[in-house]
Amino acid sequence: MLSNHPVHQDDDRALLDAYSNAVIHAVEQVGPAVVRVEGQRGGGSGVVFTPDGFVLTNSHVVGPDHDGPGPAEGGRHGGVTVTLPDGRSLPADRIGADADTDLAVLRIDGSRLPWARLGDSKRVRVGQVAIAIGNPYGFDHSVTSGVVSALGRSLRARSGRLMDDIIQTDASLNPGNSGGPLVTTSGEVIGVNTAMILPAQGICFAIASNTVRFVAARLMRDGRIRRSHIGMAGQQTAIPRALARANQMAVTSGVLVASIEPDSPAANAGLRQGDVILGFGGTPVSGIDDLHRLLTEDQIGTPVPVIVLRRGERRQITVVPGESRR
Repeated sequence: MLSNHPVHQDDDRALLDAYSNAVIHAVEQVGPAVVRVEGQRGGGSGVVFTPDGFVLTNSHVVGPDHDGPGPAEGGRHGGVTVTLPDGRSLPADRIGADADTDLAVLRIDGSRLPWARLGDSKRVRVGQVAIAIGNPYGFDHSVTSGVVSALGRSLRARSGRLMDDIIQTDASLNPGNSGGPLVTTSGEVIGVNTAMILPAQGICFAIASNTVRFVAARLMRDGRIRRSHIGMAGQQTAIPRALARANQMAVTSGVLVASIEPDSPAANAGLRQGDVILGFGGTPVSGIDDLHRLLTEDQIGTPVPVIVLRRGERRQITVVPGESRR
């Protein structure tokens, strides 16, 4: 009887060769657009995503936030330098940064700049190959590969705000990978690498490309992300079942108002410390993250009905959110 082992070995070799070729193709497509970013808080990675020199990276890489568009501390270029794969080191203009999504856009002047395309993260599937390219610990253009482990994760930004639609991958990330691209085998950027969980291995996260595309467009237009605010601090609190039934509320928690800023939209609307916010603009609110998600640019200057629980009674007040300057 003839052994089938050689056939199996050939099949395995063909599969490995196909995988290797797919990774090589992605790196050859995107690698030339991956840059090293040196900011006020150390180094990181970035990726050129337009032919005219716009660069994506993490906001925590480029340094402290500042109000409005234009360079931050450190002069015209905000103390940020971008080094290209060919060795050119160029000062970068800081176009804008958003700590709440940990994204920043820079711009460099240069000729013949390679650039990478943003893909559609809605088409990403769990289990597909994911490739990370970056500069961990100063080792330029390091490549790791793995798979997309999960989609739609939530991750707390350094600003304290919750980031949604995060891609989880087991493609290894290390300090210095921050801001680099997560790439498909076809060479499309599906995420911007942002964090890893230490000391766990194989639990790494990237901001999905559709979020990146939206935020980058706004940063390029306005220099920042416009959001609304009502001027209060709060925390999630449980609603007793008996109280919820008595007020015909289908909620188990809300946002307890801990403090209110003077002359803020919340103060002007009559919101009080100790109130519990249950709904905002017709949408139930079960915690502070729900409220953050609803305080979008569209709400600025628009009267919004807010449902609150005050001393055990349900009430409705109208708040006109202002523009956040944070």
